[in-house]
Amino acid sequence: MTAKKVCVVVGVGPGNGAAFARRFASEGYAVALLARTTSTSEPLAAALGDARAYACDVTDAASVAATFDAIALDLGPVHTLVYNAGSGTWGTVEEVTADMLEGAFRVNTLGLLLCTQQVVPAMKSPSGGSIIIVGSTASRRGVARTAAFAPAKAAQRSLAESMARHLWPQNIHVALIILDGIVDSPRSRAAKADTSADSFVSPEAVADTAFHLATQHASAWSFEVEARPFNEPW
Repeated sequence: MTAKKVCVVVGVGPGNGAAFARRFASEGYAVALLARTTSTSEPLAAALGDARAYACDVTDAASVAATFDAIALDLGPVHTLVYNAGSGTWGTVEEVTADMLEGAFRVNTLGLLLCTQQVVPAMKSPSGGSIIIVGSTASRRGVARTAAFAPAKAAQRSLAESMARHLWPQNIHVALIILDGIVDSPRSRAAKADTSADSFVSPEAVADTAFHLATQHASAWSFEVEARPFNEPW
C-alpha cells in the first residue's frame, strides 16, 4: 500500500488511457491501469514506476469487484477514477445486432456503474474524490452509423449526470469530458492519412483536461467539458 493518492484509469490503450496514466503519475499519484488484457498496460506500468496493471472485464460485476479489492490491497483507497472504457460500435439500424447494442451499453454504461460503486465508499471521506468520465458527442445526437454507440453514450451521460447530482454534495466531483474528434494514434493517422495533424485530438491535451477537472476548487466545479480540435466543425 502506498501513501500516495491513488488514481484508477479504466480503459488503458495506447491513446487516451496511456496519456491519463502518464499525467497522473507525473503528478505524484500511484496509478492502477485497467484493461481487458495487460499487453499494453504492463509495459506502461513498468515505465511509470509506482503503477500496476490489472486485467479487468468492466462488464462483469465479479471481475470489477475482485480488481478493486486488489487495488485497495496493493495501493490503497481510490481518490480519482478516470473512466475511459468505451465501445466504438458502428453501424446503421439495419446493420447493428442486438448483441452489438447490448455490448456497447455494457462497456460504456454498466461498467461505469460497477466501477463507481466500488470507489464511492472510500471517497466518502473529508478528502473527497473525483470521478472523470470520457464521453462523446454521440451522446447528444444519433447519426446514421451510431445506432448502437449513440444510445450507449447517451445512457452513460445520463448516468454521469445522475451521479453528479447525488455525489457532489458528498464532496465527490463527477465530471464528463465530451470528446468531439478523432483521437490521435498511429492507427487513426494511418486510417486518416489525408487528415491534417492539427485535426486530431491530442491524448496528452485530454489528459491535461482530466487532471484539471480532478483538481478543480470545489467552489467552481465543472460537470461537462467539451474537448475538440479548434478546426473541428460542430
